Amino acid sequence: MSDVPLGQLVGELIDDLGQLVRQELRLVQAEASEKLRQAQSGVYAVVTGLLIAFCALLILLQAVVTALAKTMPLWLASLSVGLVLALIAFLLIRHGRNNLKAKNLVPERSLRAGRGEPGRPDEPHRAQIR
Repeated sequence: MSDVPLGQLVGELIDDLGQLVRQELRLVQAEASEKLRQAQSGVYAVVTGLLIAFCALLILLQAVVTALAKTMPLWLASLSVGLVLALIAFLLIRHGRNNLKAKNLVPERSLRAGRGEPGRPDEPHRAQIR
């Protein structure tokens, strides 16, 4: 056994633990920064892809208008395509707004299960949800 006092050994252990914690924190910080850069790159790629897809959609819609203009006046073809798109947009927005209403976002089954209330017969049992 060495002649190093116990107090000194405990002090060195505490110093070593502190250094280990600091090293682990630096490692976590470096890894988090790397993952953030990776996520940022992914977001940029998705946004760029969506912008290009939007441009493609505009070109395809212009092709539809041009094709319809062969059978009707150009103004009527543009109006027809515009009205159909406006109707689709309206229906999607209305559907989305209904889904985002606060009453539709409440996790009713989980709340009932948390209170110990039985669910309706048409709802799956909590154990069946995975």
